[in-house]
Amino acid sequence: MTKVLTYKYDGPRGAPVMKADASAARVDTGSWRVNRPVIDLSKCIKCHMCWLDCPDGAIYLDKDGKPHVDYTFCKGCLVCANECPVKCIAVEAEKK
Repeated sequence: MTKVLTYKYDGPRGAPVMKADASAARVDTGSWRVNRPVIDLSKCIKCHMCWLDCPDGAIYLDKDGKPHVDYTFCKGCLVCANECPVKCIAVEAEKK
């Protein structure tokens, strides 16, 4: 279990801020996926809703503002596919 190093209330609106020994930035969470999002950039309108709503920060924008998935951290929750207004994000079964 991860040991919590600090715990205090000074986040937005008094929300708790916890700093722990581990973080998702150091853990390959992409191996948890069952399904993966695949972005069709030819249909993408660059609204950035996928990037904004990804709970894991697994979507990044290139220099042209086009979104890409970092599969090292993507857990396959598919929030991005649900939020895409033009449905340019397909859902594919993960290849093991």
